[in-house]
Amino acid sequence: MRLNRFLASSGLGSRRAVEELITSGQVRINGDVVTRLATDVKPGDAVKVGRRLLRTEPFVYAVLFKPRRVVSSAEDEKGRSTIFDLLPRSWPRVFHVGRLDMNSEGLLLVTNDGDMANALSHPRYKIEKEYEVTLDRPFEEAHREKLLRGVIIEDGRAKAERLTIEQPNFLRIVLTQGMNRQIHKMLWRVGEYNVKRLVRVRIGPITARGLAPGKWRMLSRPELSELGAALEGKLGRIE
Repeated sequence: MRLNRFLASSGLGSRRAVEELITSGQVRINGDVVTRLATDVKPGDAVKVGRRLLRTEPFVYAVLFKPRRVVSSAEDEKGRSTIFDLLPRSWPRVFHVGRLDMNSEGLLLVTNDGDMANALSHPRYKIEKEYEVTLDRPFEEAHREKLLRGVIIEDGRAKAERLTIEQPNFLRIVLTQGMNRQIHKMLWRVGEYNVKRLVRVRIGPITARGLAPGKWRMLSRPELSELGAALEGKLGRIE
């Protein structure tokens, strides 16, 4: 993570304010004064601003296969199981990338790199999310073009980037948006289809291939490199 992003995320002010701290020689990393804005902060580095010591936590990059009937939140007022019940309690505080409603399942990325989580989630970065969708009845070919052009739902204009009819009632849909229950609402809008099962199988270059529901694994170094390539120019280098 770039030093200016790290300082800003630690509550030391805006990007402009923390850049002034850096260029004025008020920041040390592992005891050395740092004035270069492009300096990277690595997990385990001790960053000191004046007398204030900021220790970095190791970055966590993991993929989780969310099962059905598990909530994608840290806490649930109804006492239902959440995705964080499936993760090690020894981890630092982490975020999940993308949302899946309680009855949907599949891939979630989990990380404590807030900038990466935002870049993967925000529609302006156009990161693809791929879903396998089972419907209550056969899908009509005429509705395919409507979904690709876009339809109006309560959150605005929603569209599919790609749609493949794998079987009469089984679709593969790719989105770059992230509206609430978007696929359910789009399919109901064009043909009053009910979604019987929805599984997210990919976010960007990352898949949950080989993971059973409720299981997780750390991303491999090649996968992190692929993520870095997908997000090139959107945030600092992923280590």
